[in-house]
Amino acid sequence: MDIGSFQAEEFGELQRLVDGLYAGRQTVDRLDMVVQGEILDLSSDLMEIINLLPPGVYERQRLCDQLNSALAAHGWGGMYGTVE
Repeated sequence: MDIGSFQAEEFGELQRLVDGLYAGRQTVDRLDMVVQGEILDLSSDLMEIINLLPPGVYERQRLCDQLNSALAAHGWGGMYGTVE
């Protein structure tokens, strides 16, 4: 069985979003993440994950932990990829 067959078309999009938001920055606000996700027209599943973030300002590791926790809770880590 090919593990790639379980990956969504959007696999890795959250990682690209995180990489882009943290380019030259140490912290990111939740609102920045939501707005950028909407601008990039992310899928409703990925926007659901982003919208689960509590309001606040995040250093990269804390944001990734929050996103990965939500992905794991939904069982979507393998489908959409985790972030680091």
